[in-house]
Amino acid sequence: MPRTLRPGQRSELYVVEVGTGDSRLVYSSSTVLFEAPNWTPSGDLLVNGDGRLFRVGDGLEEIELGGVPAINNDHVVSPDGRTVYVSADDGHLYAVSLDDGTPRRVTNDRGPGYHHYLHGVSADGTTLAYIGLEHVDGRRITNVWTIPAAGGDDVQVTDDEHADDGSEFSPDGKWIYFNSERAGHAQLFRIPAGGGEAEQLTFDERVNWFPHPAPDGSAIAYVSFPHGTEGHPADVDDVRLRLLAADGEIRELATLFGGQGTMNVPSWSPDSARFAYVVYPL
Repeated sequence: MPRTLRPGQRSELYVVEVGTGDSRLVYSSSTVLFEAPNWTPSGDLLVNGDGRLFRVGDGLEEIELGGVPAINNDHVVSPDGRTVYVSADDGHLYAVSLDDGTPRRVTNDRGPGYHHYLHGVSADGTTLAYIGLEHVDGRRITNVWTIPAAGGDDVQVTDDEHADDGSEFSPDGKWIYFNSERAGHAQLFRIPAGGGEAEQLTFDERVNWFPHPAPDGSAIAYVSFPHGTEGHPADVDDVRLRLLAADGEIRELATLFGGQGTMNVPSWSPDSARFAYVVYPL
């Protein structure tokens, strides 16, 4: 079931300027709990809510998905801006034309209960990075996978029982960034896109999720939860938006009430000057 707002709660979409750290409110709703902003190459902002996808303008303009099952907050836009890839509640990934709403299922059947959660598309538009969730002997196992955007064979990138999530390509396509609990609690990592040894990028006591590399490779935006947080829950106080620079310096840009839905998917503007996020004040 899609998340809904609590009594007296709002969804507020902000854009933060990386250079100055200044945030501006773009859109607010007291009726729709919207999540996970994406930018299109032309500068539009997309969010999901109530199992649907919207373009943000003066209001929320619904985007036709051609009968795709209700979607969640894992969706990305193709580099050419013509296609949106969505994760649906039936466990599959779909490519939907932004021109006419025609859908196409991308993923393969991998058995009952298997779910694909989309997080990234390569800069050349040919490959999707997703998290595969399967249930093994009562345990939830998540790993990083890739699949051709046109459909084809899945490639497993990680193969372990650590909780992995948030897989996105580096701009040059050589790396996949992700968060993992292999360090004890969620920290940021990267791994060669074809598989190999994972490299840890953050080492602090906070719980770090959803690394989003800037299109120009200058920094990684991510969501940081308080120490001791399990998973990436909604409605958490003291959630911080941080930037990890190429030289390893960490910079905080905002502290907010939110978490789940705030910045689950690629949310940088095409020029890497700003990124979008959602807060959920009560």
